[in-house]
Amino acid sequence: MPRLTWQKSSFSTGGEGNCVELAAATPHRIHLRESDQPHQLATATPHALAELLNALKGGRFSGR
Repeated sequence: MPRLTWQKSSFSTGGEGNCVELAAATPHRIHLRESDQPHQLATATPHALAELLNALKGGRFSGR
């Protein structure tokens, strides 16, 4: 597996801990991880990740 280039969320405080990081595994797969648990990965397609982010921004997971 090639070495991945991880990018932290723009909402990251810059310190260690609860930061979400993304890396493009292939043009069709994106890995996500929390910086405090770097060996646990979730993988999504760019389309699925965009749908999730739109749902989060739209408040569909706010519990209301």
